[in-house]
Amino acid sequence: MEFLADYGLFLAKTVTLLIALAVAVAIIAGASRRDGKPAGLKVEKLNERYREMARTVKRAVLSKRDFRQAEKSERKDRKKQDKAAQRKRYFVLDFKGDIRATAVAHLREEISAVLSIARPEDEVVLRLENPGGAVHEHGLAASQLMRLKKRGIPLTVVVDKVAASGGYLMACIADRIVAAPFAVIGSIGVIAQLPNFNRALREHGVEFEQVTAGKYKRTLTMFGENTEEGRAKLREELEEVHGLFKALVAEHRPVVDVDSVATGEHWYGSRALELKLVDELGSSDDYLLDAAAQGDLYQVSWKGKPNLQEKILSMLETAAERLGLGGRRGLQAGGGSLLYWRGRGD
Repeated sequence: MEFLADYGLFLAKTVTLLIALAVAVAIIAGASRRDGKPAGLKVEKLNERYREMARTVKRAVLSKRDFRQAEKSERKDRKKQDKAAQRKRYFVLDFKGDIRATAVAHLREEISAVLSIARPEDEVVLRLENPGGAVHEHGLAASQLMRLKKRGIPLTVVVDKVAASGGYLMACIADRIVAAPFAVIGSIGVIAQLPNFNRALREHGVEFEQVTAGKYKRTLTMFGENTEEGRAKLREELEEVHGLFKALVAEHRPVVDVDSVATGEHWYGSRALELKLVDELGSSDDYLLDAAAQGDLYQVSWKGKPNLQEKILSMLETAAERLGLGGRRGLQAGGGSLLYWRGRGD
């Protein structure tokens, strides 16, 4: 009877696992069918979208006579604009960050496309939402924005919700930062953390063997016994990365008193303005509406085809975030620890 009970429990676990896998495969297959749009670059002129929205409202609230007059006046204004000197162009990009900054794959394509046509009198507007994550991934994202600076293309970053940690690493590259009053800004710091199961393994009679070549190939470990020397080396690495972060902020935002803000703290937009972490308060909606009255807005987006692994990881991360389990994962540093920019909530 004991054997049957154990076998029944094993069978139940196996069936549960198989069902979970089947559901995951079905969800991925369904997402793939819905995601039928081809990969590649998409460019949309936002002026037309705003104009159509205004036309819809006018048609609803104005009389037919007034509506026709408004349309006639708008056509005249448009003809004048067409005859006038070449209008300023705004290239609008979106970056929604996650721990691994996976959107950088699209960002690099979008920036390459913009650089092929942008002039110094144009402007790139990046709508940024990024709470931070892995060091090397967000460093690459910041490097993509530097490509614009090196070519002399003005860059404005607009933050509606959050640009913290690795997100602020990206934002500080901009010539101008606009933030909503309650957007989360800052968190200039670095953190590393990992669980250690060594005590639990020893209590259960499990030995952990690890062989390395190189004194600091592995500083901290999840299963072995950590040493003070290893901890000291990791702190040294953290300070080095923090120093790089501070130096980048100081280089691109010399108006900021870096030592006073590089504490790992975050601030809301209004306070961030006082600390000179941002240049003005406002939302991306107002900024783009004002820009549409002065020039031509083009939203540039690159759509790629995620592979099966990326889809599964994205699903798992989304589920973890919804359950409040979304920790901060990062790269495997030289010492083997988890290292990432310190974001809000760490």
